[in-house]
Amino acid sequence: MNAELAAVVLTRNEGKHISDCLRSLDWADSRVVFDSGSEDETLPSAQQNGAQVLTHPFTDFASQRNAALDAVQADWIFFVDADERATPQLATEVRRVIAYRGEAARAGWWVPRHNIMIGHRMRGGGWYPDPQLRLLRRGRARYDPERPVHETVILDGAAGTLKNVLIHYNYDSVAQFRHKMLRYTDLECRILHERGVRVHPWTSVSMPVREFWRRFVSLAGYKDHVYGVLFCGLMAWYTFVTYWKLRKRQTLRR
Repeated sequence: MNAELAAVVLTRNEGKHISDCLRSLDWADSRVVFDSGSEDETLPSAQQNGAQVLTHPFTDFASQRNAALDAVQADWIFFVDADERATPQLATEVRRVIAYRGEAARAGWWVPRHNIMIGHRMRGGGWYPDPQLRLLRRGRARYDPERPVHETVILDGAAGTLKNVLIHYNYDSVAQFRHKMLRYTDLECRILHERGVRVHPWTSVSMPVREFWRRFVSLAGYKDHVYGVLFCGLMAWYTFVTYWKLRKRQTLRR
């Protein structure tokens, strides 16, 4: 008996992307849009493309993905973001690996990504190969509740790595990057605060410098030339804002 695969897309106001995303997943046995309160064309577009729509209130990303794992009935769950596209080559590979039995069977599979940023396919800086643990055997995978953002999967078993990529249309503009990152810094700040991380006077400088060095040098962001400088610099800015917010929060609580 063939394993059943459900492609699951978490959404909130993804009307711009959802139709193209779902069309790239039409090879799955079922496609589920797991929505957290969209107010645009996301849900009508999902239904027009033949996807099942489920709704669930959002608290954090890890909780949302765990709720989807509980709600969707299939042997395998393939999580895809709305701004990602599956290639035909990836579809063929996914179908092949979920059919494995015995020693070749895995509890999950890592999927590499090509990140497209302002029209440029990134080659370094942590944006390639950018592996994501997205293909999960249902019942043998949960998301770590201690990592509500930049989620981490806890697997009951071994994971393999696929060769073919997801295409991630990450950012169209610097303004979009800044808008998204400002939202993420609030989550990061909360996580660091709950973990008891203390901010020293020099932390807001040392951590951004470390982040830029890590991405531009250690992770070869220099391969992307001006795009590498830009986005490694923006990630350093993101780190600065996170620790600035944390310091402000700790100062107010004294």
